[in-house]
Amino acid sequence: MEGVWHNGQEQIPVALFKETGKLKELLPQWIGSKNEGSLRPIVTVDANNQPTGMIQPRQLLAAFLTIAQNQSALLETLLDSMSEAITVVDIENIVRFWNRSAETIYEIDHEQVVGTSLADHFSSESIRLLDALHHGTTVERVYHIPRPDRHVLINAAPIRQNGAIIGAISIEQDITEMVRLNEELTHTTEHLHSLQQEMSRVQRGDDPFFSIKGHSASIQAAIHSAKKVAQTDATVLIYGESGVGKELFAKAIHQASRRREKPFIAINCGAIPAALFESELFGYHSGAFTGAEKKGKPGKLELAHEGTLFLDEIGELPLELQVKLLRALQEKQFYRVGGTEPITVNTRIIAATNRNLEKMMAEGQFREDLFYRLNVFSLDIPPLRERREDLPELVQLFLQEYSIAQEQPVPRISSEVMQALIDYHWPGNIRQVRNVIERLSILQENGVILPDHLPSAIRLVSHSSGPTQAQPDFSLPAPAAYRFTSADHERERIQAALVRTYGNKKAAADLLGISRGTLYNKLRKYKLDGES
Repeated sequence: MEGVWHNGQEQIPVALFKETGKLKELLPQWIGSKNEGSLRPIVTVDANNQPTGMIQPRQLLAAFLTIAQNQSALLETLLDSMSEAITVVDIENIVRFWNRSAETIYEIDHEQVVGTSLADHFSSESIRLLDALHHGTTVERVYHIPRPDRHVLINAAPIRQNGAIIGAISIEQDITEMVRLNEELTHTTEHLHSLQQEMSRVQRGDDPFFSIKGHSASIQAAIHSAKKVAQTDATVLIYGESGVGKELFAKAIHQASRRREKPFIAINCGAIPAALFESELFGYHSGAFTGAEKKGKPGKLELAHEGTLFLDEIGELPLELQVKLLRALQEKQFYRVGGTEPITVNTRIIAATNRNLEKMMAEGQFREDLFYRLNVFSLDIPPLRERREDLPELVQLFLQEYSIAQEQPVPRISSEVMQALIDYHWPGNIRQVRNVIERLSILQENGVILPDHLPSAIRLVSHSSGPTQAQPDFSLPAPAAYRFTSADHERERIQAALVRTYGNKKAAADLLGISRGTLYNKLRKYKLDGES
């Protein structure tokens, strides 16, 4: 509001201002005088517009100057206390502010740089601040090397007044030490990989079942039964869905048996055409058919003499061939195709199927006598969905295997991704897990696997209400007699978690249900720093 003040001699234009108004509202009203070239006094008025006082221009100027100085001191102190390097330039690229962190990072004193062009100290190509200054673009968390010995993450933005660019500001986080540590970690990881490979070779030599991973009760029960039957020559029939590792069990049984020094021969009954299966299994005599090798060829059963023959997908074997296989198993003799001399073998048979053979028998698709000949000892391999508590261990194993093969650091898997993997039902079992982990390792960014990297089928499950069946407990078992009351037991649980996760402390902490910081404290407490 404007008004006129009469001092008894002359009339003086004044600005009227409510005495209850705020100072920040006064400045634009005071400067916006109709009488350009002069600053009017301010007359304060009450609610009835009655004068209550007068403020002279010099008093206002002094007040605003004090406010500006206080705000400047506050802002400078605030910016100087930040660990990031902060640079402010005007429209001419002249440095107007350079905080203490900038002095430390770039080793250029405040007095040397303020008032000079930024281009006097850095090459134009290395100044990302110019993008904000000249083009009005915002730079967010861009990795940058302004000098050969410096690594920073830079954020920059233009400074605008009334829509016009009047300068720019950059905030740079020094990550030089992080880069150095990451390089050291990469070298250390590569060394660790080589040690783990060597350790795995040693352990694999001691225990044929070492390559079968999992600590769940169901998989441990299957391993225990397999170790028992491995000490005999009994025929074994392995049941399990596709991808659960039936051949892995068959190889382990062979390696744990007294036949370990002899051949292990595998044949997939569903992958060979019926017309060729007989010659593939029993071999053929010279000239047995057109295209046959002149010297003939031994079959898989003969090649496995004194060793083990693994018949995978036995449920796919045609009925007419089931009869011939049964006779060979019963008599331990067979004839090559086109041959006239019997061949005697001492071969152990391990068969596997993902089909219901008893139902096939009832439907006349599988011979009952062959079934009982094969089913001397049956072994059930649980599907992955029934032992989800083993998934973190399998994930870590496959991550390490892929990283070793590609000679790259093992990526970190986020807790959201791990939960999504646990929630998924895995119809393809272990084989599918391995393939998914390879995909995730390829798509990972900056050493981290994120939910966006998951296949859509797994993401859909994780976004739904979750699996319909009850979820197993993924925590490490705690005997009722202890429940963390014993330091020795707590130490054992931590060791077990590290073994399950192959030394990955983030995964071990998740498994134990504690923070990574708490885990590190306990590692120091129990002097487990060097143990995994």
